[in-house]
Amino acid sequence: MAQTYLQDVQLRLVLENGVDGEGKPQLKSKNYNNIKPDATAEQLFAVAQAIVGLQTLPLNTIEKNDSFVLGE
Repeated sequence: MAQTYLQDVQLRLVLENGVDGEGKPQLKSKNYNNIKPDATAEQLFAVAQAIVGLQTLPLNTIEKNDSFVLGE
């Protein structure tokens, strides 16, 4: 029976980097790897807010990306 195993957790901040010719926002992302797998959503949100305070670009979204490996 196949199972999933957590391989990596990543925190991504998506920032607005101006707008294109059609007025749509151009996005830029900053990725932070090696996030503790047991970090709660509240902890990640607090860290993201602290990092955003150091950025010059406005925040669009905060993402948490989990990567899994399939195996037996």
